[in-house]
Amino acid sequence: MKGQLLRKSLIYIVLTLFALIMVFPFIWMLLGAFKTRAEIIANPPTFFPHDITFSNFSEAFSKAPFAKYFFNSIIVMIANTLLTALTTIFGAFVFSRLNFPFKSFVFSLLLSLMMIPFEMLIITNYTTIVKMHLYNTLPALILPFISNIFYTYILKNFFDTIPDSLYYSAKIDGASNWKFLWRIMVPLAKPSLFTIILLNALSSWNSFMWPLYITSDASSRTLPYGLQVFTTEAGSYPELLMAASTVIILPMLILFLIARKYIITGVSRGGIKA
Repeated sequence: MKGQLLRKSLIYIVLTLFALIMVFPFIWMLLGAFKTRAEIIANPPTFFPHDITFSNFSEAFSKAPFAKYFFNSIIVMIANTLLTALTTIFGAFVFSRLNFPFKSFVFSLLLSLMMIPFEMLIITNYTTIVKMHLYNTLPALILPFISNIFYTYILKNFFDTIPDSLYYSAKIDGASNWKFLWRIMVPLAKPSLFTIILLNALSSWNSFMWPLYITSDASSRTLPYGLQVFTTEAGSYPELLMAASTVIILPMLILFLIARKYIITGVSRGGIKA
């Protein structure tokens, strides 16, 4: 009993230590958003603000058109999430239920694409977008991300857990593949779908590198790129940058904290084949 208690205590200590390391930058950013410029650049630095100020938020958002950036981020996130959900559902159903030559080989080939980092595809995607005359437009931020093999893999594994007898019974009763997909499989896969939608929304909201290459003015910029522009347009004002970062990160952070159990449930169900 003492050995188990000691082992469990060590595990909790290590996990708590790593949790604090992960959370510390967010806490520092949040506290820095309420500090004055003199306090935030003081040496040695102070952890808690002595003179709490709220003017950093209004001043930060007056330096750049963050309202436009926020609107663009919302549009891109919604479009990416909906289109990715559709392609994921269709792809998972095809590889889970339909039979065609070399199905396993094709799916394995698609899975192997996960080994290729996105940075290696930037030139190809950039060239394609330019040839389509979509440079510096919102569709350019959406089209390269409307499918994801990792999400398809998660949903396919969940679809595989649905008994074949249910599928054949539906076919005998006259149900088409389309009707079986939307009336039976999709409702049963809500936990995995919710996870896919949430993870994709977080990824789209935080995207920085691609908007950096494919946009050139405020009409198509998103919030993460807006922060980079903010640091050059507003000058070196870390308290304003932290205030803007807090407002931008807080919605997704709250969403993640609320839905974290659904992410764990969806990944565990979709990542294990019964």
